[in-house]
Amino acid sequence: MRNPFARGTTVPAAVLARVPGRALAGTVARDGSWLVGTREALFLVPPTGDAERIPWEQVERADWDREAERLRVLEVGEFGHRRPEHLFAIERPGQLLELVRERVTASVVLQRRVVVSGRSGFFVIARRPPTGGGEITWAYEFDAGVDPDEPGVREAAEQALRVAAEELGLG
Repeated sequence: MRNPFARGTTVPAAVLARVPGRALAGTVARDGSWLVGTREALFLVPPTGDAERIPWEQVERADWDREAERLRVLEVGEFGHRRPEHLFAIERPGQLLELVRERVTASVVLQRRVVVSGRSGFFVIARRPPTGGGEITWAYEFDAGVDPDEPGVREAAEQALRVAAEELGLG
């Protein structure tokens, strides 16, 4: 039985030449594209064309479906717009899944849950590059059915952001 998490996936030199920075982990998708992680970002390297850079602090979530051997990467988005989503069929993710989890988690500076009605609400999230430098970016993640344009929700979101910024010494 093969181990899909085996270490030692060797990223070809031609792929590494298209990725700035030192590759920490990488794997190939069934379509021939490569996913390469560095300290700063996840790079999506298609068989031809330019590599796409997704900074770790812009990765909202990455889900691994072991049964389907599929990695889904969802980027942080703007309310009212579809969030960029990437799907990859991968037989051997190797160390990439571990790196993605570690880097995305390291980018979260603060996350607070705010309830606005019953059990419904939102999260206010502060993120920055996991390398420790860089500007903090703020995002809200609203539960299904919570309308950020409702006055009570908007006021709760503004208050939660003020409190969170004060906690971080930014208020």
